[in-house]
Amino acid sequence: MNKLIQSIEKMKPYFDAIARNRYLKAIKEGFVSAMPIVLFSSIFMLLAYVPNIFGFYWSKTVEAFLLKPYNYSMGILGLVVAGTTCYHLTKSFNRDMPVDNQINAISTMMCSMIGFMVVAVDSIKDGFASGYMGSKGLLTAFLVAFFTANLYKFFIKRNITIKMPDAVPPNISQTFKDVIPFGACVLLLTIFDFFFRKQFDMCFAQAVIQVFQPLFTAADGYVGLAIIYGAMAMFWFVGIQGPAIVEPAVAAIYYVNIANNLQLYQAGDHAANILTPGVQQFVATFGGTGATLMITLMFAFLAKSKELRAIGRASSVPVLFGVNEPILFGAPLILNPVFFVPFICAPILNVWLFKIFVDYIGMNSFLYILPWTTPGPLGLFLGCGMALKAAILAIALLVLDFVVYYPFFKVYDHEKCEEEKEKGLEEVGSEEQQIEVDADTLKSKRILVLCAGGGTSGLLANALKKAAEEKNIPLIAAAGAYGAHTDIMQDYDLVVLAPQVAAFYENLKKDTDRLGIKCVACEGKQYIALTRDPDAAIKFVFKILEGDN
Repeated sequence: MNKLIQSIEKMKPYFDAIARNRYLKAIKEGFVSAMPIVLFSSIFMLLAYVPNIFGFYWSKTVEAFLLKPYNYSMGILGLVVAGTTCYHLTKSFNRDMPVDNQINAISTMMCSMIGFMVVAVDSIKDGFASGYMGSKGLLTAFLVAFFTANLYKFFIKRNITIKMPDAVPPNISQTFKDVIPFGACVLLLTIFDFFFRKQFDMCFAQAVIQVFQPLFTAADGYVGLAIIYGAMAMFWFVGIQGPAIVEPAVAAIYYVNIANNLQLYQAGDHAANILTPGVQQFVATFGGTGATLMITLMFAFLAKSKELRAIGRASSVPVLFGVNEPILFGAPLILNPVFFVPFICAPILNVWLFKIFVDYIGMNSFLYILPWTTPGPLGLFLGCGMALKAAILAIALLVLDFVVYYPFFKVYDHEKCEEEKEKGLEEVGSEEQQIEVDADTLKSKRILVLCAGGGTSGLLANALKKAAEEKNIPLIAAAGAYGAHTDIMQDYDLVVLAPQVAAFYENLKKDTDRLGIKCVACEGKQYIALTRDPDAAIKFVFKILEGDN
């Protein structure tokens, strides 16, 4: 087992390179920027249709009122993501462009949205058809975003722009600078759309869906599900955030499938599409990647080891809300040979059991999108329409994960008990304890902590806030998601990367160096120790701000 893990670890640089791929990152960051739309719209969908479960139906007028915010937000998700993806890809290109010749990210965002409308939307009398403006147009949105950003880069890098005299104000000059790449992009996409429709008698977005439909079907099978969720867990096991690599490849399938599920449910049919955001958040990652809710509870209440019992109890609440870094790095689970098999297998078996419930027991798959921090069992129950079968499945998943993890838990618990008998527990973070903090250095400093979704980063941000209050230091600490940070990090003095996004350190450093601020990436065990020790946390940021990093 150790040899297998070591061989996977040797491939870590290649996995890191994939995670840092600018196109995959642009897709992920584009979704992060658009996530308020997804969560906001889902509220109205829940209000409109959850009462149906209890036999209550809104009048058509009230239903139309509740659905209007959904249709005008989720209904244009493809259009929005075309813009946000292009925006983040442009920001990525700008890291390698001269400071005095940057690509205008706002311009590329608007151009991408217009280009998306050209190739994905059909004209109807007095308006546009909305069929592919939402989740069905996501794949096309990505392609248009990539094309737009690269075309802009081609023109700007070669200075193929309209140049204005130095006396012209910079904002006016920038407008003229964008005219040629903007016009070329829209014109080329319009020409492409004309010939494509003439040749195939359909819009490009419809053709993309038809081409990828076999992939959607294959991904919903047992083998496809095992590959997707097994890969996510395997990447995380070697310290790389698995969703950063896998999720961009399946994100479009997620949102197409959940839209189709809702349509099927509303039509009285069986909603059977498996690959949806909810399956990842509340089934495969039942308590976080590796399906760690049950093993955390086992540590908390069944472990004989004092260390594991303390880690389990400290991690139970965060893991219940899907933030499982405390248990991943605190136990640790990742890179721990004992847990390799259950960490990979539990998510796969969970999704297979979910598919069995959908295919053979008649349960509807996920119909609604909920915040990823919703506790796993509750998210499963609500997301599948509050069906009784979903509640039974939630219990079955807990039992399944217990069976999968229990033998390995017993082995590890025994190992830790033996260690404790021999040498006792070792303290973590002693180096930071010896540092004396100068309150003046931290006065009015602003710290931004970033992770993948904004949950793990909150643990350290809260520890910093607590220490600042205790020491009466006017320090501001905030938590955020990597990908949604580009427009706010200039307001901070230090950006801290949580372990799950540590692979992006080099890219972040290019941005922070330009802004004249500092950044640092934390290792797993170190990060968890800091979240549990506010005094050590504030000493850590003091050390970085003093320049000793």
